[in-house]
Amino acid sequence: MSIPPTILVFGGHDPTGGAGLQADIETIGALGGHAVTVPTALTLQDTQQVFGFEAVSTTLFRQQAEMLLEEFPVAAIKIGMVGSRPIFKALHNLLLQHPTIPTVLDPVLAGGGGGALAENPLIEGIRTLLMPQSTLATPNRNELQRLVPEADSIEQRATTLLQSGCAHLLVTGTDNPVPSEAADRVHHQLFQADGTQQQFDNPRLPHSYHGSGCTLASAIATRIGMGDSISDAVSSGLQFSWNSLQQGYQPAQGQHFPNRFFLS
Repeated sequence: MSIPPTILVFGGHDPTGGAGLQADIETIGALGGHAVTVPTALTLQDTQQVFGFEAVSTTLFRQQAEMLLEEFPVAAIKIGMVGSRPIFKALHNLLLQHPTIPTVLDPVLAGGGGGALAENPLIEGIRTLLMPQSTLATPNRNELQRLVPEADSIEQRATTLLQSGCAHLLVTGTDNPVPSEAADRVHHQLFQADGTQQQFDNPRLPHSYHGSGCTLASAIATRIGMGDSISDAVSSGLQFSWNSLQQGYQPAQGQHFPNRFFLS
């Protein structure tokens, strides 16, 4: 029996189970990986929006992360919600200590249904401390604009982040389509540090989804941990995420949830 690759996940706890660490665990497990997790924050939310959050103890966070990195052969790291300035500084130090582990950063700035999960000082920390240490970052277009507000286009914003040290940037188009795009398709752009770009697209689905970004980033991290190239991991991750959304469900009155076990 082959041992599944270990994916180390840092993120917030979503009590609804749709997003955050539970989404990461489900995705990684569904794709054949093993998730080890360190919470960054506890959130107060339902299936419609985020009402608040509280960051975990930085000391406890750091000790648990170091313990996992010492014991497990971590194949990839996935970072979601950061939670606090001390946490992102601790994360920055951990990434500096483990530069050979590929890292996927999902810069979570707000809940899918609304509600802030990061304020301006945290956004600046994500941009200046975590982005440069990331193998791949997966912002949607709204997040990209908040990360690089001084630039005028997606291409300029992507170039700014790539020049800071981020090796690859996947800009997702799941937020509202721009006028130049076909409204029935979702368009994604993969920017790479060598100047190359790739385009991906899927049919746009009819609902609002909770945990789609977590699902995508964790799927990509798992495929990277299994040895896929960045391009192949992104392609596989996008397809897995779209399939899980297409076969999703609405457990309550709010957003739809991805069905990450559609392969079962």
